[in-house]
Amino acid sequence: MTNIIEDFYYGNIEPQEVNSELTPKLKKKLSKLVEKEEQLTARLNGEDKNLFQNYVSAYIEFSTTSNADSFISGFRLGARFTYDTFIENKKG
Repeated sequence: MTNIIEDFYYGNIEPQEVNSELTPKLKKKLSKLVEKEEQLTARLNGEDKNLFQNYVSAYIEFSTTSNADSFISGFRLGARFTYDTFIENKKG
């Protein structure tokens, strides 16, 4: 049996690849989002179009950072559950 920590260290586990396939529900929501963005972009001109594109870029940047923070928080919470289950209970 391989050690998951060692596999992770050597790059044999990529967290982004574990669940890279979008669920049908998420695909539908993404499709709707892309459709609305295209509709809005088509209606805008010049400075308004540029402002909207900057907004979209800023939102993507925010979303990426927020998702990373959520992943880290979830990972830490899982580690705390594991610690409590296997280590903390042995002390008592």
